[in-house]
Amino acid sequence: MKQSFILFSTYLLFLSLASHSRSQELNPYDVTINRDSIILKGKFYAAEEEGLYTTVILLQGFPGGENDVLGIGSRIVQEGINVLTFNYSGTHKSEGEFNFDNSQKDIEAAFAFIHKPENILKYKIDTTRIILGGYSFGGGMALTYAANHPEIKEVFSISGNDHGAAVRQYEQDPERKKLLDDIFDELKTRKDIVRFGPGGTVKEISEMKIVESNPTYDLQYCAPLLTNKNILLIGGWEDANVTIEDRLLPLYRALKNEKIDNVEFIVYHTDHSFSNVRDELANTIYTWIVIKD
Repeated sequence: MKQSFILFSTYLLFLSLASHSRSQELNPYDVTINRDSIILKGKFYAAEEEGLYTTVILLQGFPGGENDVLGIGSRIVQEGINVLTFNYSGTHKSEGEFNFDNSQKDIEAAFAFIHKPENILKYKIDTTRIILGGYSFGGGMALTYAANHPEIKEVFSISGNDHGAAVRQYEQDPERKKLLDDIFDELKTRKDIVRFGPGGTVKEISEMKIVESNPTYDLQYCAPLLTNKNILLIGGWEDANVTIEDRLLPLYRALKNEKIDNVEFIVYHTDHSFSNVRDELANTIYTWIVIKD
């Protein structure tokens, strides 16, 4: 029951963060990303000095918020790194429907946005240095996308969920299954936050065999596909949602078994919100980016 309480509390925290993150902002640009005529809403934190800048595509958790992700964008932009974040299809004010496959297409659309000539000029983007990263749901989506795109050389994941492992746990743990089904049933009533498409809820992901049809949603499966990348994994010892033992350490071991030397694994004494280590978190990501330059 303790784990169920923590999971439900984290769900409430997601909604709270989505409503109260504006005070941390540094007036980013409002942007729209066109994905096959589906309009996604996002924010672009643009470095303001002269020159061209490394740009991070920073993926939200689920259902995410309409502004920054853990305060990272507003912090690292001050160090001369651009950050683009956006809401997935079917979440908040983005059009379309939410599910795994649409989220992967959203990431592809974000890369297309970054490479448009007018955006390169406006935001002073160095297209030779585009980094993909994400938090929670977004961390798992970032690694899945990177596994399917050899051209991506740098990716970071903050408590990134291994959706293959998560679905297996859902299917094997009746208490967790009921709790998550209840959470998603509640979310279905919150059309202002998320509109689900087929295969959007954890129950449908299980029933429709979404992970089996695309095994790269299973991050341990992805390990051989990530061998040519610089990877940063970040977790929290007190994170009861994306745990070190069940999610992050098995992935790290799988990567090391592939003889990947360019993977770093950093763990903080924090929970899933990273609320007590936000400055350290942003500094870790910034330092990793600069060292890998």
